[in-house]
Amino acid sequence: MPLKVAVVGCGGIGNTHGPIYKKHPLAELVGYCDIIPEKATKSAERDGVKHWPSVQAMLQDVGGELEAVSICSAGADNGGDHYTPTMECLEAGLHVLGEKPISNSVEHAREMVAKAQEKGVYYGINLNHRFTPPASKAKEWMKEGRLGTPLLCNMTMWIDNPNESSPWFHIRALHPHSLDVMRFFCGNARKVQAFFNHAPKADGPDGKRVCWSNAQVNILFENGVVGHLTGSYDTNTAHNLERCEVMGTDGRFVLDNCFEELTFYPRRSMELTVIKNSIMGGISGFGETFDKRINRWLEQVTAKVPREEIEASGEDGLAVQEIIEAAISSWEGNCVVDLTAAG
Repeated sequence: MPLKVAVVGCGGIGNTHGPIYKKHPLAELVGYCDIIPEKATKSAERDGVKHWPSVQAMLQDVGGELEAVSICSAGADNGGDHYTPTMECLEAGLHVLGEKPISNSVEHAREMVAKAQEKGVYYGINLNHRFTPPASKAKEWMKEGRLGTPLLCNMTMWIDNPNESSPWFHIRALHPHSLDVMRFFCGNARKVQAFFNHAPKADGPDGKRVCWSNAQVNILFENGVVGHLTGSYDTNTAHNLERCEVMGTDGRFVLDNCFEELTFYPRRSMELTVIKNSIMGGISGFGETFDKRINRWLEQVTAKVPREEIEASGEDGLAVQEIIEAAISSWEGNCVVDLTAAG
């Protein structure tokens, strides 16, 4: 039987999730929920489903039949409004696929993960960059040992984004993706050190942007890999959205522009392996990474896999949030933050 699903939050992202569920054979889209009722109504009328002005109204109406939700609310730093609807849905025993960041409050993120564990339900985060075919192939190469012993990871993600709602908007709103990709290949982080700066802005305070719009973050992973993240809200996305390079004793791979191309450089040979996404029958545009992620979510929930096997889980979302908060603490305290000591 298809999984009965609703979407909470009817902005651009919610209106991306909904139509994917609508057409997916493993899902039945039941309706849309938004605290701005006209937004939920518009989405529901388009897809021929129900609509509600609150999570409680949704639960009272279809709580007995509903099985899962996508939480696509927004809020400060793009994650400020996730906590309340997520906790309401988890408490009701629903499986939750949350948008990133899991929350812009690490304390709230911890509570959400703990609630999902308490209720025994599935909790995933839309960390969709890891679900591209080239990323999956790179992970397969690592498992096969083609890189030898992993040593270094360099990650770059930048976008020309004028938006800012707080000093930490850039690091909190954008880099759950970057840091999740790094963790996908390198495992858990142990130590974090970060540096930030503001880009010039004519009408900003002191002639600068409100948010720390450029970041350099150093990470020591538990397995000994040394990682580095370069992030910016001040560059031209058309050049390259995202680039990840992982080097080991026997070679290195470069995953270019997030979903377009994967290249393996063996250490002792000039014979490169180049794989383009189109060759792998992959996506034609970044927006379709949502299809890949939601498809995997539906597959795993429908198959009732063990909770610890959920890919891009709530625990993964919390782990990247812990790195982000450690980066903020590093900058503010002019120090290296030891995550193992904090945990």
